[in-house]
Amino acid sequence: MATHNPMEKTYTVPPAFVSRKTFSIAGIITTVYGLGELPSRIKDVTCLWLLHPRLQTQACMEPIAASTIIDWNRRLQESTAGGVQASPGLIAVSFDQRNHGSREVDKLSNEAWRSGNAKHAQDMFSIYHGTAIDTSHLLTYLSSYTFPHAEHTITSNIVLGISLGGHAAWHCVLHDPRIIAAIIVIGCPDYVRLMSDRARLSKLQTWTNSVPPGSQFLGSKDFPKGLVEAVEKWDPAALLMRELSSVTGNDGPHEPSEEEKRRLVPLMKCCLQGKRILNLAGGADKLVPYKCAEPFLTWLKRAIAEDGLFKDSGVLLEDIIFEGVGHEMSEGMVKEVLRFVQDTLAPVDVDRDGRESGSKSSKM
Repeated sequence: MATHNPMEKTYTVPPAFVSRKTFSIAGIITTVYGLGELPSRIKDVTCLWLLHPRLQTQACMEPIAASTIIDWNRRLQESTAGGVQASPGLIAVSFDQRNHGSREVDKLSNEAWRSGNAKHAQDMFSIYHGTAIDTSHLLTYLSSYTFPHAEHTITSNIVLGISLGGHAAWHCVLHDPRIIAAIIVIGCPDYVRLMSDRARLSKLQTWTNSVPPGSQFLGSKDFPKGLVEAVEKWDPAALLMRELSSVTGNDGPHEPSEEEKRRLVPLMKCCLQGKRILNLAGGADKLVPYKCAEPFLTWLKRAIAEDGLFKDSGVLLEDIIFEGVGHEMSEGMVKEVLRFVQDTLAPVDVDRDGRESGSKSSKM
């Protein structure tokens, strides 16, 4: 399960150049793409937040920033020529995740158990949870740096995360109401299942020295009580499904009781109402296997179905598995990203609650 750059082979031909400008915001080096390409006639702007993979830096996100902005600007030109109603402009933002790139303070803390990091579970969750917090913090102040004269207004935000960034993107879309959509690429919304699987494969003593194996993993030194409490509060699966137990078999989520429904509906309305989510997974991904995300995704699809507990929520969940693709962002995934961004930003004749909702699942 050696970690490589999931974007190493994403683009056979690098996309064309787009403008970029660097700001220091709250002590974080923040790169903004596409400012130079914004048409002056357009007032409203959407910001695409780009969260990079583990062991990488913000620099690896430049190609996806360029390709997305170029594709959207082409659509803008076509819509203007055709007399279609105005659409927002698009910029993209990247920054180094905590303890990565310009913010690295301890290299070992980015590594896994197999690479000698005994605090892998605490380190990884705290880093990407922190990145989600940083995204919200930067989002608050970005316009004061990019548009100091209010020449444009950031009216909506989309987050796109890859691998570690994908985990963080789930946090962003659930916990920040200003983020209207999320694109998760080879990420996972269920930290307990992901780390339970990794602990099993790493043959940790806290996993193997119990009957059945793994039954005492949560709360052990490799997944301490303090971490359990943080996961319960912020992790999508733990927060919504409330089934935080070590995964030792093929156990799936149960149907919520009436009491659970009374807790869930207001919580889901607060976290997910009207939001759009695109989940892109590699069918052959061994580092972040789809099976770890599947129980939560299945549960969420049922919840937002026509007869689900969160029906009429306006939530759209697209879940696409790319057969034969490992822990990487494939060219096919890029095409889905571009399509999803266009679908999200395209003007509609009704308000956002009237957009298409529900779930779609497919394999490619």
